[in-house]
Amino acid sequence: MLLVPGVTLQRRHPRPPKHQQTFLNQLREITGINDIQVLQQALKDSNGNLELAVAFLTAKNAKVPQLEEATYYQTALPGNDRYISVGSQADTNVIDLTGDDKDDLQRAIALSLEESNRAFRETGITDEEQAISRVLEASIAENKASLKRTHPEVWSDSPNPYDRKRQDNCPVGLKNVGNTCWFSAVIQSLFNLLEFRRLVLNFNPPANAQDLPRNQKEHRNLPFMRELRYLFALLVGSKRKYVDPSRAVEILKDAFKSNDSQQQDVSEFTHKLLDWLEDAFQIKAEEERDGEKPKNPMVELFYGRFLAVGVLEGKKFENTEMFGQYPLQVNGFKDLHECLEAAMIEGEIESLHSENSAKSGQEHWFTELPPVLTFELSRFEFNQALGRPEKIHNKLEFPPILYLDRYMHKNREITRIKRDEIKRLKEYLTVLQQRLERYLSYGSGPKRFPLVDVLQYALEFASSKPVCTSPVDDLGASAPASGTVPAQTSPSTIEQQGPSSSDVPSTSPVQRSVIHKPFTQSRIPPDLPMHPAPRHITEEELSVLEGCLHRWRTEVENDTRDLQESISRIHRTIELMYSDKTMVQVPYRLHAVLVHEGQANAGHYWAYIYDHHQNRWMKYNDISVTKSTWEELERDSFGGYRNASAYCLMYINDKEQYLIQEEFNKETGQMLVGMDTLPSDLRDYVKEDNKRFEKELEEWDAELAQKAQQEKLLSQIPRAPAPSPAPVQAGEPEYLEQPSRTDISKHLKEDSVQAINKALAEQEDRGPEAIMDTAIKLEYTRLLKLAQEDPPPECDYRLRHAIVYFIQNQAPKKIIERTLLEQFGDHNLSFDERCRNIMKVAQAKLEMIKPDEVNMEEYERWHQDYRHFRETTMFLMVGLEFFQKKSYMEALLYLIYAYQNNKELLSKGPYRGHDEELISHYRRECLLKLNEHAAALFESGDDQEVNNGLIIMNELIVPCLPLLLVDEMEEKDIVAVEDMRNRWCSYLGQEMEPNLQEKLTDFLPKLLDCSTEIKGFNDPPKLPSYSTHELCERYARIMLSLSRTPADGR
Repeated sequence: MLLVPGVTLQRRHPRPPKHQQTFLNQLREITGINDIQVLQQALKDSNGNLELAVAFLTAKNAKVPQLEEATYYQTALPGNDRYISVGSQADTNVIDLTGDDKDDLQRAIALSLEESNRAFRETGITDEEQAISRVLEASIAENKASLKRTHPEVWSDSPNPYDRKRQDNCPVGLKNVGNTCWFSAVIQSLFNLLEFRRLVLNFNPPANAQDLPRNQKEHRNLPFMRELRYLFALLVGSKRKYVDPSRAVEILKDAFKSNDSQQQDVSEFTHKLLDWLEDAFQIKAEEERDGEKPKNPMVELFYGRFLAVGVLEGKKFENTEMFGQYPLQVNGFKDLHECLEAAMIEGEIESLHSENSAKSGQEHWFTELPPVLTFELSRFEFNQALGRPEKIHNKLEFPPILYLDRYMHKNREITRIKRDEIKRLKEYLTVLQQRLERYLSYGSGPKRFPLVDVLQYALEFASSKPVCTSPVDDLGASAPASGTVPAQTSPSTIEQQGPSSSDVPSTSPVQRSVIHKPFTQSRIPPDLPMHPAPRHITEEELSVLEGCLHRWRTEVENDTRDLQESISRIHRTIELMYSDKTMVQVPYRLHAVLVHEGQANAGHYWAYIYDHHQNRWMKYNDISVTKSTWEELERDSFGGYRNASAYCLMYINDKEQYLIQEEFNKETGQMLVGMDTLPSDLRDYVKEDNKRFEKELEEWDAELAQKAQQEKLLSQIPRAPAPSPAPVQAGEPEYLEQPSRTDISKHLKEDSVQAINKALAEQEDRGPEAIMDTAIKLEYTRLLKLAQEDPPPECDYRLRHAIVYFIQNQAPKKIIERTLLEQFGDHNLSFDERCRNIMKVAQAKLEMIKPDEVNMEEYERWHQDYRHFRETTMFLMVGLEFFQKKSYMEALLYLIYAYQNNKELLSKGPYRGHDEELISHYRRECLLKLNEHAAALFESGDDQEVNNGLIIMNELIVPCLPLLLVDEMEEKDIVAVEDMRNRWCSYLGQEMEPNLQEKLTDFLPKLLDCSTEIKGFNDPPKLPSYSTHELCERYARIMLSLSRTPADGR
């Protein structure tokens, strides 16, 4: 059995086989065979069993039993006309079908039917439902396995609950609990359909639910509905930024038992979800019916009907069938209407209306459209040569408003007329395009040119000044000497060989003629014609020829213009064919687009959902919910751009406003929002969860308050006077932070002493206060000059002094004044009597500053920002040093912290941090080089090296990708991510050992996950400690080395 993502096989026992065309489309998609006769024959030979038909078409030596043709083509029975395409899984009992024994094949068919029917009788669960369970369990297993990993995770959720707090009324996200992005995409699309939301929230379990243990199926549906109600209620009223859907997924997992592992398919899951919901509502509907046939709201909302009218080898047939999600082929079509036209018409249309025709064909006509119409875009096809599915990345456009009048049964006559007219216009269009092509690509050789240009070139040639000599003779003295080149040598040979130096007669510089060397001399001799010209032409000949060429050129220009205008008119006529008033009465508005990025067997899902009340698009990507635009949706959904494309389209009837209409209070008439829309039991449930979250916030606030109180108490402990420091040995590193209140480094002692000495020289007879004032003015003047200079990149004066940083970033004057006083009041100046007196004056002035004169919180923030800047510099410097040593793993973490810290600094001002592009470049280069290294390890095939390569990817690269994707304006980062992903996706088409294939399949979904959620590091890397002098010196050294290194495109 082939199970292809996006390709769902039908096997639903004991329901009868469905209409032929649906099976033919699925067979074509799965096998890649386009011959309609071959596909029809396979269906006939397999008695309509799609599995056997696939096996017959893909097996090399299988002999097909001839079954009666009439057993497949039959009208759907009443009550069994619902069409749902679902996935299936092969039976575990395998019989070899590749031999010649027909009995084996018959036993396989019998065994398949027996196993399937037995399972259904015992459990009420079909085979395809069991296949779904394997995927759900794999998702849970993946989530649990990730929690049991022994290696430390690079990223973790922020411990700060405020980072997880919902902002205002922003939509709530869903946490990906392990390969469940498909779950989030589908659930959010349905939740934002207000009528569906109301149905789920207001669902009341049957009163006699405890008396319904008829089979496992009913045991599953009601608990699932309960958890879905809880999940929807949290999406409505939670105070969290995102909620955890694990309990709903657990219900799905617990319903089935399997050990298989793969990522779930969106369309398959949607089929199954709606099927389960339908069953749950059916139980309720049957309980509440009052003698009438119960109405199921899920069927009313999502299911429609179409009429299949066809002819098979002269025999007419007509079926009315029910459909849920409507499958559409993508390959070979440019827009949604082309897909629909191809799905609605098959074979020779004329045969449907003619008698005694042996041709086959059929039409589909919608007789009843559902309020919510979902299209499955089949973007996967089975590659016969490689034996695996492949994704179709072709561009397919779809409109925000889709008019479906042309596909309605009531409009069939006018639609047929218009289709005939379009067919006639397209045939005429083909003829015009062929004629235009002859004008635009004129000639009989391999090279062709526009005819108007050919005539222009001929006119230019004829109008050129005639020359009376041949192109060889006019070279004169520049020709080779007599006897050097034989007379019969062709001109082309002369050009290729060229005159040698020995062939040119020795002449004096005055007498020597100019020799044109075409490959060494760029200047063309003045006497050489610019273009070839006629040898002989009379004025009469030229006049006649110019007149003809002018006239012909004008005629060709007119003909070309007429053809182009006719083609444009026909295109416009075809575009407007269905725009008349009678054909725009059934509008459907695009509600949601489910997007898949990746390859056929791995990828990530997210959804674009239209907010009908705010009139804007929203992007739902797991926990991230952001505003979006139609332009972004086009880029990610149409296809043809990277590996992302729409996988499922959900349209809603634009005239059925109840689908998106808010609820109103029946008594007051006011609109109900938020918690008011919830039933009382769900309101209590959400309130309890919100209380738990509020408790988290309170505990976090209490913890912060306790830390602040401890820091305040520590700061109030009196400090003993510091003794004179011992001289620091040369080369011994000094800590970045000193015990003094403002973390003034000891290197400032020299600056302070120099300023004091200058002040003493100027005012030797003045007192300590006057000398201190002068010293502070001198120091400020020096620092102001540094702040105003424009130094080279290797000299960053901000690292020398906090005041330079403050001046460049326009810190308040009071902050700068207090910082200077702190500098001159530092205990490091107590080494002699003069400096000690000035230190005491500065300390006294600091004590005299009143709390309302300097905002100490602001003062501390400025100094904290400066420490942050120095720390960022350290991260950058160490990261670049490791990068130059080619220690990319070590460099990466430092550069990531440098980039993140720097981004935070730059958000406060342009001079708060370093060059963002420089850090971004080396961060990107680190990731690319590590990716190549990991890929090389994987290619080695050695188990240890393969594991090492995957560890690099899982622990270093994959967690870093959201940092590169979060800013969509950083095109180089996005391209780098695509390069890394494509490097690993390229292995999908290669032969490799099964264990490597298994590891690759497990790894690729993580790599292709497009979530832009940025998580925090557990711990930043440790930084060495340097004195300010050493920090400036090392920074200058690394920046100078970068200026001498090619920037690799930076």
